[in-house]
Amino acid sequence: MTHTFQVEVENIKCGGCENSIVKGINSVAKVTDLVIDREKQLVSFSGEESIKQLVIDKLKSMGYPEKGSVAGLAAGITNAKSFVSCAIGRMT
Repeated sequence: MTHTFQVEVENIKCGGCENSIVKGINSVAKVTDLVIDREKQLVSFSGEESIKQLVIDKLKSMGYPEKGSVAGLAAGITNAKSFVSCAIGRMT
């Protein structure tokens, strides 16, 4: 059964970030209707229930953690990762 999910994330700054997120999510999970709302810091997608955590884990590994899920040093590290992901997204 297909479900629609919304994940509020941190660190989406530009189109490069959006490009990286699309590429990253599509590499780990079969999702449909992927929408990234930079202003609201929201990633929406449809798919099987089993992929939700895969997508959340992939977003975090790329520097776009679920809002409120990291703090302190971990938040600094994910912010740095998002800059790298952003730069890669701008080049593709």
